[in-house]
Amino acid sequence: MKKKQITNRTIVLTAVIGSLLVMAAVIANSIWSTKQTASATDEAVSAVSSFYLEAMADRNAMSVTNQINIAFDEMEKAVAYIEEEDVDSQEELRETIGKIKSLLSLNRLALVDIDNIVYTQYTTYTGRSRYGFLAEEQLSGPTVDTVSLYGSSKQLCLAIPTPGLRIMGKTIKACFVQIDIKDIVDMLAVDDKGRTYFCIYSKNGGNLSGTELGPVISKQNFFDATEGKLPEDVWEKARDNFEKEKNGSVTFSHDGNDITLFYVPIEGTGWELAVLIQESVILDQIHGISERNIRNSRNQIIFTLVAVLLLATVLLLEFRALTRHKLEEEKENSRALHKMANTDSLTGVRNKHAYTENGAALNQQIQNKEIQKLAVIVCDINRLKEVNDTQGHAAGDKLIKDACALICEQFSHGAVFRIGGDEFAVILKDRGFDSMTEDINEFNRIVEANNQEGSVVVSIGWSILEPDDHNLSDIFERADQMMYERKKELKAMTPAR
Repeated sequence: MKKKQITNRTIVLTAVIGSLLVMAAVIANSIWSTKQTASATDEAVSAVSSFYLEAMADRNAMSVTNQINIAFDEMEKAVAYIEEEDVDSQEELRETIGKIKSLLSLNRLALVDIDNIVYTQYTTYTGRSRYGFLAEEQLSGPTVDTVSLYGSSKQLCLAIPTPGLRIMGKTIKACFVQIDIKDIVDMLAVDDKGRTYFCIYSKNGGNLSGTELGPVISKQNFFDATEGKLPEDVWEKARDNFEKEKNGSVTFSHDGNDITLFYVPIEGTGWELAVLIQESVILDQIHGISERNIRNSRNQIIFTLVAVLLLATVLLLEFRALTRHKLEEEKENSRALHKMANTDSLTGVRNKHAYTENGAALNQQIQNKEIQKLAVIVCDINRLKEVNDTQGHAAGDKLIKDACALICEQFSHGAVFRIGGDEFAVILKDRGFDSMTEDINEFNRIVEANNQEGSVVVSIGWSILEPDDHNLSDIFERADQMMYERKKELKAMTPAR
């Protein structure tokens, strides 16, 4: 049998057919891979969206809870301050409440006696019909109530018992503050722009914050708006979760788009905070990118396979470089924002937010018995209000900065925080703890000299970690009490001018 001769035409034809087959395989594989990638992207975006929503809801709920806990702590300080003032008249009481509101930033602070008479900075009135907690003869502990005042205005009422407190011959049974829900909304404000929404609800689904939860629910009652849009069992479970203050999520469709929302309870308030995002916003962006990539791939495949691979390599390197650059930029922005959020703008030292963060970490170490050398110094600037009133706030700001410089210089091995208008705290560990006694003695020597000269005077109190302490506030309270005693001592030592 005669063999077929291999010719140039055969080689060319084989090369052409082979090239076409390779290109066809590349095109088919590219289309299949793109479809698989798009499908996987859809699933990933859905998972990331859910994770993002849940994290946002938890973070926002924790922010509200932290604000409530801070308010309770400030009220405890306010009560202690009132007890020391020995108030004998309503005029003195109102003046004292005004001072507290200025020092501790407690707006709408009030006291109520056993006859349910409410005392504020500006007025006195009967409050039994306004506040639910007044129905109790005696408060057993801190309480949180939601009240409606002046029509539709919603307020969060925080109250603590005040055992043993008597003013003007009357027994005071509680101290409370009111927080307007609009203030909470402002704190939680996010950039929605049709993408992300949040809302605060009561147990029955009533809209407390007055914000819109997307175009479907808007400002309506949560359950009225979702009834019929959710399976009955899912809808009933959501009602049960709201009633029992549990977290959960629901997903429903609107105009062909999937809408997912998460809700979490805000501890101690009976509220649920819901966050919503339309997945279609993210998916549309990803789909658009995928379609452009497909078109580019089809155009590029008409060139040689080598050119496609080279181009893909270049694009991959550029993408990686861009991703790395953006990641570094985001990290730098995150560090800058974190520093800004934790720095006092006037003095440059760390602020109360930073103190709270450090306190949370130290509380964990204290509870786990992981730390032994720990001390807290509470510092309070003398005569700041007098300087502000007589010389102006510019002079007051200078006094604050001079006092801060003195504290930082003398406790250079400690962490200094400005936690109030005229109040600083220093946390001492390790080396700072070891030199604490010498540093405190030197600080008090300088302050006493300044007191005689009319210069910067700072009252301090300190305390160290004891075996029975459970958190940083236990140490702080002892130091704070010592500081007040030191303040009286320095005042008595001040020469007449």
